[in-house]
Amino acid sequence: MNIFDGSGGKEAKLRYMDADFQVISPGSFVRCAITGQAIPIDELKYWSVARQEPYADVEVSFKRELEAHPELRKR
Repeated sequence: MNIFDGSGGKEAKLRYMDADFQVISPGSFVRCAITGQAIPIDELKYWSVARQEPYADVEVSFKRELEAHPELRKR
């Protein structure tokens, strides 16, 4: 997406799927569910299908997964 798409600085609403996402409401970014950081749609790489949450980076995604599943720490 670029600034000429008509969605400007608006926050998008997405449905997160296994290998892709579906745009519910157009926009140029989403907010990380943990940090609140704006993530440009074209840079979005990490999300949870189960929780329907986007994440800023792999570290934040991993931290959230451990919070949701503390039993993973014991492995």
